[in-house]
Amino acid sequence: MFKWFKRLLWLLLLLLSVGIAAVAAFYFHLEKDLPDVSMLRDTTWETPLRVYSADGVLMSEFGDVKRIPLQLEQIPLQMKQAFLAIEDSRFYEHPGIDLIGIARAGVVWAVSGRMQQGASTITQQVARNFFLSREKTLLRKIKEVFLAWRIERELSKGEILELYLNKIPLGYRSYGVGAAAQVYYGKTVDQLTLGETAVIAGLPKAPSMLNPIRSPQRALARRNLVLARMLQLGMIKDNEYQKAVAEPIITHYHGTDVGLDAPYLAEMVRKFMLDKYGEESYSKGYQVYTTLSSTQQQAAQSAVFKGLLDYDIRHGYRGVEKHLWSKGEAWNSEQITNYLNDLPSYEPFEPAIVTAVNNKEVTVVVKGGLDATIPWDGLKWARPFISDERQGAAPRKAADILQVGDQIWVWQDENSDELRLAQIPDANAAFVALNPKNGAIQALVGGFSFDISKFNRVDQARRQVGSNIKPFIYSSALANGFTLASIINDAPITQWDGGTSGWSPKNSPPEYDGPIPLREALARSKNVVTVRLLRSVGIDNVLSHLHLFGFPDSSLQRNESISLGTAEFTPLELVSGYAAFANGGFKVTPYFIDHIEDATGNLIYEATPSIACAGCGKLAEAGLDKPDAYKDELGDWHSQCPIDPVTQQNQAPRIISTANAFLITEALHSAIYGGADRGLGGWMGTGWRAAKELKRGDLAGKTGTTNEAKDAWFSGFTPNIVATAWVGFDDHRRALGRSIAGNEFGASAAQPIWIEYMKVALHGIPDRKLNQPDDIVTMHVNNYSGLAMAGSSPGGREEFFEKGSEPSATGQQESVLFDNGDIKNTPQQTPSTPTSTADPTSPRGAAGPDDIF
Repeated sequence: MFKWFKRLLWLLLLLLSVGIAAVAAFYFHLEKDLPDVSMLRDTTWETPLRVYSADGVLMSEFGDVKRIPLQLEQIPLQMKQAFLAIEDSRFYEHPGIDLIGIARAGVVWAVSGRMQQGASTITQQVARNFFLSREKTLLRKIKEVFLAWRIERELSKGEILELYLNKIPLGYRSYGVGAAAQVYYGKTVDQLTLGETAVIAGLPKAPSMLNPIRSPQRALARRNLVLARMLQLGMIKDNEYQKAVAEPIITHYHGTDVGLDAPYLAEMVRKFMLDKYGEESYSKGYQVYTTLSSTQQQAAQSAVFKGLLDYDIRHGYRGVEKHLWSKGEAWNSEQITNYLNDLPSYEPFEPAIVTAVNNKEVTVVVKGGLDATIPWDGLKWARPFISDERQGAAPRKAADILQVGDQIWVWQDENSDELRLAQIPDANAAFVALNPKNGAIQALVGGFSFDISKFNRVDQARRQVGSNIKPFIYSSALANGFTLASIINDAPITQWDGGTSGWSPKNSPPEYDGPIPLREALARSKNVVTVRLLRSVGIDNVLSHLHLFGFPDSSLQRNESISLGTAEFTPLELVSGYAAFANGGFKVTPYFIDHIEDATGNLIYEATPSIACAGCGKLAEAGLDKPDAYKDELGDWHSQCPIDPVTQQNQAPRIISTANAFLITEALHSAIYGGADRGLGGWMGTGWRAAKELKRGDLAGKTGTTNEAKDAWFSGFTPNIVATAWVGFDDHRRALGRSIAGNEFGASAAQPIWIEYMKVALHGIPDRKLNQPDDIVTMHVNNYSGLAMAGSSPGGREEFFEKGSEPSATGQQESVLFDNGDIKNTPQQTPSTPTSTADPTSPRGAAGPDDIF
C-alpha cells in the first residue's frame, strides 16, 4: 500500500513539475508579446477637456470619458474597503493571482453548476483594463494572469489599488470612483454616505445592469450584498450596516458640475482646441483658462435674459405651447409628471401644466412635480400678441389668458420669489464686452439659449449697424480738418449725387435745428449732418478711415447710405472698433483664451495679445535708451506697460491719433450726458438713459437703429471696459416693431441690456475722468459760430481742440457746412438762428425716441 502511495506521490510531483515547466515555457513564449507594465507608473489618464473662466470657475467639459483622477489618500477608507470586500477581499495577501479564490470559485461551480463567484483579483482587472480586451478566451485569461504577476512585482499594492479605482468603468461613461460619485449623486467621494458608497462599489460586475438610475431594484440588492460582505469582514459595525441597508435608492443623472453659464464662448474654445490639437483635445485632460470674468459673464447672461423678457412683455403673449386635454378629460398626476419630465428646460424657464384657473391666479405643476401658483402680478402682462406692431387689450382675469390643460413656460422672479408666466422669446440678442487695453473678452452671450440655437450671434451674425457707425464717420471728419466746434447745417437734404439719385435721408424724428456744432450732431445722432460730413470728407477717405478699425471690405459699400449704417458687421467687429476710442487710438485684437495647461498642470499655451499702451509710446518717443528717466512722469512704467521699451514688442498698432480718440469720446460722452454738461443748452443725447440709471460721469456711448427697426444696437465704454449689445430677429424680414410703450429703438431694446451689465461690471469702480492728452487744448468758443470768444462770454462754452486746429481769432468768419457739402461763411457777429420742423414751443433738441434713418 505504501509502495503504491509513494509511486502516486512521485507521479503527482512529476505532473506538477511538468505543469510548472509548461507554464514557464508558455510564459517565456508569450513574454515578448506582453506589454511593459512599468508604463503604469507614468499613467496618463484619459480625461475630458475642461474650460474655466479667468477666475477658475468651470464653464464646460468636452469628451466622451468622464473621469476625476484621485490619489489613493483622497479616497475615503470605506470606499476602498467596499471595493475590496466585494471584488478582492484577499488583495493584500495574494501575489496578484488568488489561488484560494480560484479554488473556492471552482468548488462553487462544481456544486451549483454555475459560475457564481469571480476569481479575478483587482490586479488582474487592472491588467485587463489597461492592456487587454474583454474577450472571453483562454489565451486572454492566461495573459491576464501573467500580467497580474508582473504588475505585482513592479508596483506596490497601494499603487495598484489607486490605478484600479481610477480606471474601472462604472456606467454612464464614468470611469473611476470620482466620476461615478459625480454622475450618480452629484457629490465628491468624501461626501457619499456608506449606502451610496456601497452602490458604486457594486457596479464593476455589470455597470449597465446594476446602476441605480436604470435598475434601482438590482442596485439595491447588489448594494446590500456589498454591505453584508463588509459586515462579515469586520469593516463596518452592525449599527452602520443597519443604517445603510435602510437607505432608499435615491439618485438621478448629474451632468458636469458647471459653475458658470457661458456655452457660446465654450463652443468657441472647443473649436479652437480642435483646430490646434485635433481629436486628442477631448481626452488629454487639457485645461483651458479663458479671459472671461465669472461675475461679468453672469451679469451679461442676466442682462440679455432681462432685455429679451422685457421686450416680450411689451409685445404681448403669443399663446400657450399646447393644450393637452379637453374639458372633463383631465390627466392624473402621473401623466402630468411623465409628460413634463420629457420636455426640455431652458434656464431659467421651466415647462409647466395648468391644473386650475381662478379669478386672479392659476395653479400649475412645474417640471419636477412641484405644485405652484402664479399670482396676478405674474399674469397681468399677457395682453394678446396680434403682430409685431399691435397688441390686444389687457387681460382682466386669469381665464382671459389660460385654461386648465395648457402647457406653458414659467420662471421664478429672483426679486420677489414669485412664479411668472413666460414664453420663449422670438427676438434674439447678442452681447460682448472687451478689455479695451488688450482685447480680452470679459463677457459674451451669443443668444437667448444655446440649447435652442447654437448660432453665435456675437461672431457669426452680420447685421446692419445703423447709427452705431456714426462715431467712425465723425472720426474721419476730425482727421480731415473738422473740430467738435465745427458748425454743420442740420436741415433736410434736397440734392443728391448721381450714385444715390432719389435718396432723401431724414432725421429721426424728422426734426431739424439748422446750423449746430459737430459735438451736438453726433450726440443727438443727426442723420443729415452725417451725410454732409461724408460728402465733405469724400467717400474714399471715409472708407479708408473705416478700414483702419478692421471692418471688412466686403461690408463697406461705396455709397452715401453707409454714413447711416447700411454696412453689416458682427457685434465682435463693432465692439473692437469702439475699443480704439476707449484705449486712446489703438487697434486691439479680441481674444478669449488666456492660457492652456496639460493634465499635469504644465503650461502649454499662453496668449500674447497686443497691448494699447500710450505711455510706452511716450517712452519710445522720449528716448529708448533711458526709460528710467521717465518713471516719475509715467509711474511704474514696466507694470503699467508690459511692453519692451526698446523693441516695442506686443505694442498694439496705432490707427487714430490720441487726440482723435479723445475728441470722439468727448462727443459720445455728450450722447450720454447731454448739452448742459458742456454748456450747449438743455438738449439730451440719445443715450441719456445710461446717465440716469448708472449715475456716474465717465460713460460714453452710441445708440443705433436700422431702417424699419430690424436691428437695435448700443455700444459704449468707460476707460476700462467696452461693450456692445444687439437685439433683433434672426429672420431679417421681421422688424422689432411697436409696443404699448412706443416704437422700438436701440435706446429701448438694446441699451437696457448694456446698462444692466454695466451696473455689475462697474460696481465698486470709481469714476475715472478721461485724461486730457498733451496734444489737446481748450478754448472758449461761440456756440453758434464755433469761433473763439474772449473770456467766458455768454453764449459760449469751453471746447476741446487738437493742437493746431483751434480757432485763432474771435473776428473770423463762421463756417457752416450746407446741403451740397460746400463750406459757406457768415459773419460771426450775427448768430445763426436754428431752422426747425420741431414743435416751436418745446426746447431745442428735446431728445427724440432714437436715431433711426
